[in-house]
Amino acid sequence: MTKRKPPGMKSEDWVEAQIQEAQKQGEFDNLPGAGKPIPRLADPPDADWWVKDFIRREKIDADALLPPALLLRKEKERLRETVRKLRTERDVRDHIAELNKRIMDCLRDSTGPVIPVGRVDPDEVVRQWAIDRPASAAPVPTEPAVEPVASPVKKTSWWQRLFS
Repeated sequence: MTKRKPPGMKSEDWVEAQIQEAQKQGEFDNLPGAGKPIPRLADPPDADWWVKDFIRREKIDADALLPPALLLRKEKERLRETVRKLRTERDVRDHIAELNKRIMDCLRDSTGPVIPVGRVDPDEVVRQWAIDRPASAAPVPTEPAVEPVASPVKKTSWWQRLFS
């Protein structure tokens, strides 16, 4: 605990005396960052330094800051790799349908920069997906339509149906 400032002594002199005493006792030795330059001290001034520091510190993906149209274009560019991981043609077509829906939603939205994003042709992607699949991968059969087995219906009274 620090001592009180003596009456009649200037605050600056008192603080300086406290610093000198701490240096003599070695309290400033082996501090973390000792001998290293202060970060961003020599960098030119940047108004958005705090945003860039937050993104770096929190490890936020910079793609999250892009407009939706650019994100969709990037997703279209990576579509071949994304679709390659899917197992069935139905999964591929569902993924493309969902992507095309998001593209149409983006085209209807008039805010933000105008970036041309075209729809994806599902037949072309499925054709490319079939070519890219490894030969060892046997075609995965689609699930056959199974009719539900009729189970005996247990009759319930109107009283039970009313409160269930």
